[in-house]
Amino acid sequence: MRAPAPSPPSSDTLLEAAGLVAGYVPGVDILRGCDLTCGDGELVGVIGPNGAGKSTLVKALFGLVPVRAGTVRLRGGDITGVPAHELVSSGVGYVPQTGNVFTTLTVEENLRMGVFLRPDAFDERLAKVAELFPLLAQRRSQRAGALSGGERQMVAMGRALMMDPSVMLLDEPSAGLSPSNQDEVFARIKAINGAGVSIVMVEQNARRCLQICDRGYVLDQGANAYTGTGAQLLDDPKVVELYLGSLARAR
Repeated sequence: MRAPAPSPPSSDTLLEAAGLVAGYVPGVDILRGCDLTCGDGELVGVIGPNGAGKSTLVKALFGLVPVRAGTVRLRGGDITGVPAHELVSSGVGYVPQTGNVFTTLTVEENLRMGVFLRPDAFDERLAKVAELFPLLAQRRSQRAGALSGGERQMVAMGRALMMDPSVMLLDEPSAGLSPSNQDEVFARIKAINGAGVSIVMVEQNARRCLQICDRGYVLDQGANAYTGTGAQLLDDPKVVELYLGSLARAR
């Protein structure tokens, strides 16, 4: 369905972006009035063609790209332009698409980096994270650079979970992974969400993203083109024709 005008946030709204205009260099706007809402416990997917502004959106939410207009709110409080390290302590986790692990460090050292603001909580948080990612506890002394792509992604997500975030921002979590590793990563994302962590996921694998998300946004040229539940978008003939093609029907 076509993206409607943004509505006022409800009491269970966790993260909200309204009218975001943002870009990397002066005079060039990648986002052109983008809106997004993520409620408590929701898994929200963001899809769209290359260059649509998907990664820019998640970076703007996390304070990594300057916001020129619009607002970002966390539980109703304005966090527009708040530095990333402050957002981490406020309960926002972020997993970038590339360079998301310290390859020369061990798995344990990577996880300790995730809890650097609360080092005394490492053992407690590791036990919780290991419930979702048992492999991390088993490989804790192994160098992250020796892991497979899928295993590195688990380290990156595990590190983001070490600060016990209320919402995680994932930028292309399946990028560059084999189909089997993609299956494992998507299963872990569902498990994280099932454990009570809200998720905003930008993803190139549109079909898989819409299959697991509660709601989805389709971006095009830096603005909302369509929004709805994952199932609605998968079955929307226009979305299929313009953005998904035959992939949407291979369910």
